[in-house]
Amino acid sequence: MTQSKDDLSAEADRYVMPSHFVESDNPEVQGFVTRALRDLPADASSRDKAIRLFEAVRDDIRYDPYCFALDEESYRAGRIAGAEAAFCVPKAILLAACLRAVGIPAALGFADVRNHLNTPKLQELMDSDLFIYHGYVQLWLDGEAYKVTPAFNMELCERFGVKPLVFDGHHDALFHEFDEQNQRHMEYVNDRGLYVDAPITEFLAAFRETYPKLEEFNRVRISKDSSGYDAGFSKEGAS
Repeated sequence: MTQSKDDLSAEADRYVMPSHFVESDNPEVQGFVTRALRDLPADASSRDKAIRLFEAVRDDIRYDPYCFALDEESYRAGRIAGAEAAFCVPKAILLAACLRAVGIPAALGFADVRNHLNTPKLQELMDSDLFIYHGYVQLWLDGEAYKVTPAFNMELCERFGVKPLVFDGHHDALFHEFDEQNQRHMEYVNDRGLYVDAPITEFLAAFRETYPKLEEFNRVRISKDSSGYDAGFSKEGAS
């Protein structure tokens, strides 16, 4: 049964207000939004703003799969807005906060995805090609819902031969199904649903249980890092 636009609008209304992690009212988030939209005209549409905010979160914060923060407060949007690098979950949190800051309903979504082009280093640390709690965003424009993920920045995609995700305001931009050689890259195997706020306690517990070697890698790295973004998100490049 297909949802009507009225049903979609009612659902979207749940995802407009700020929450503990999706801090759309935070000054750092609002500053990020202002910088991202500075070249748009004052009468720009919500669709144009959504596209620009997606691009800003995708490209202005470099994707780094090794930079898991191990404390909950590092996943608040106001702190993510100042990061140089982050992985999919914080980037999704920030995008949702930015969209809500300009009045666009945005929900956090989480899914388990299989990465068929995992790097040897990450494969060794994870002991798996399954990424649990991959973060994405569902947003609503003119009563229509779209799913997007701002994780992989354009420069990284070019470096690794992955087709970049482009949000045109009219179609989903959810996952990198194939790379530039048309080899399968990512597939969604379990959608965990939509959230008003990030389930960070649940996520960190599952992360520690599923990836103990990666958790220890991050614990050692964070203990050695006395500079940067609260020693939470790494400044090293993905490899």
